[in-house]
Amino acid sequence: MLPAGSEGPGEVRVIDGAGCWLTPGFIDLHTHYDAEIELAPMLGESLRHGVTTVVLGSCGLSMAVGEPRDLADMFCRVEGIPRATVEPLFQRVKTWSGPREYFEHLSGLALGPNVAAWLGHSAVRAAAMGLGRSLDAAARPSPVELGRMAALLHEALDAGYLGLSVNTLPWDKMDGESYRSRPTPSVFAGWSEYRALAAILRERGSILQGVPNVSTKVNVLLFALLSAGGILRRRRGLKTTLIALMYAAAARGIHRFAGALTRLTNTLLGGDLRMQALPNPFDMWVDGIEVPLFEEFGAGTEALHLEDVEARATLLRDPGYRRRFKRQWRNPILGRAYHRDLGEVRIIACPESDLVGKSFAEIGRARGLDPIDAMLDLVATHGKALRWFTVIANDRPDWLRWIVDHPDALIGFSDAGAHLRNMAYYNFPLRLLKLVRDGERAGRPFMTIERAVHRLCGELGEWLGLDAGRLEVGARADLVLIDPEGLDGELEAMHEAPMPGFPGLSRLVRRNDRAVRSVLVRGGEVFASGEFIREPSKNGVGCGQLLRQR
Repeated sequence: MLPAGSEGPGEVRVIDGAGCWLTPGFIDLHTHYDAEIELAPMLGESLRHGVTTVVLGSCGLSMAVGEPRDLADMFCRVEGIPRATVEPLFQRVKTWSGPREYFEHLSGLALGPNVAAWLGHSAVRAAAMGLGRSLDAAARPSPVELGRMAALLHEALDAGYLGLSVNTLPWDKMDGESYRSRPTPSVFAGWSEYRALAAILRERGSILQGVPNVSTKVNVLLFALLSAGGILRRRRGLKTTLIALMYAAAARGIHRFAGALTRLTNTLLGGDLRMQALPNPFDMWVDGIEVPLFEEFGAGTEALHLEDVEARATLLRDPGYRRRFKRQWRNPILGRAYHRDLGEVRIIACPESDLVGKSFAEIGRARGLDPIDAMLDLVATHGKALRWFTVIANDRPDWLRWIVDHPDALIGFSDAGAHLRNMAYYNFPLRLLKLVRDGERAGRPFMTIERAVHRLCGELGEWLGLDAGRLEVGARADLVLIDPEGLDGELEAMHEAPMPGFPGLSRLVRRNDRAVRSVLVRGGEVFASGEFIREPSKNGVGCGQLLRQR
């Protein structure tokens, strides 16, 4: 960017920004574009909402190291992406053998946005121990295997990765045949392994991204201790970011605990613990039972383990299975992330059209059935043709405002590129701007627009150590022109759109083209007035570039 009034080289084109807000490009620190970027590196579903920097490698999943089949096994079921497309894709494109070569590969793609990455612990663990041993609860890495993990982590940090992502959530399950329905490799690690790798991150000033067990929530405390520098500050605090700060329907008040824990860790214990947060309701759309939330109890995993439609339907109708399902579904002791209130769902598509708009509880009452039986009957009969909707978190605007205003929140957690049929948070930056603007208009301001923009851009870039998110002379010209009059209800409307590179698959999207007048990456306009503009950069590839941690 040049000083205002300066004449740039070559032709000058003027973009009309009358009545608009000019902001830095937004940053999405939590995506799963690792597969989509190989098929459609423009990543247009983020670009069109003003996101000009995305981070890959979240939740322990990474394409940086490993065999194509193993990577597909780790990635597809967790992220809800068709294996029939992903495994052949990985077999075709994977020519790299480690983190440094993977970055070289990414830098050669025609990138739409800028791209940074975490190194995924599941991939590293499988590469060091072999996939089978990495999925064995009784196996612990030998000194040689742990040394191999450390070497891969050092290689990644030397190449400019942000840090390491780990996962302790047991209902993130493997796909494929050999190890189907086991948790992903990172889940099997002990805390001594996490601590050994975290020590490298601490020494290097890098970042740990973690997925705690969001069902039980207990090990959030262990992540806090890992981040802490100690009361006497005898060691450097470890930058740590966890998912997620939410007002959860299944655990009202947990957001207050998480917010207090981060404050304690950061102010008294010398840590740097941040919780990722979304500025919108966490709504979920489900075909049958195809959603990770059913993996948090054994009977749900038992059904999802079966890929054959008839075999699954037979299981769902089995009386013994239903007894197990009901017992686990209603267990008051086991933790949960999903509220499991079948009165708080709405059917949005079903071959029995008279059921559209009703909840499973309403259908159960009308048919004289337990609501669980009503749900399982419909899933067994219609499979994925039954589609329903619920909200599992952030359903109270007052607490949503509290969350996005929390000093230890990092705004982002879109899961962009994953859960294609379940959610669509690609436009989360615009939803924060609308939340703040609506508060001002209603006479209940809680945050300035300027601070909201900073939370979406500069604050994230600074914390992540990326050269992104700033509007200043000499900075890369990643810019967004926002029309505030377009920040309306259309931001919340759900649509379906074809998924690039995935034949026959449509994904959920939210489209709000009136809100985004123009998007520029490195000075090249890539999106304007609802249309993509193919403008190659000087090297003839794409406008976006690979970003390395400073």
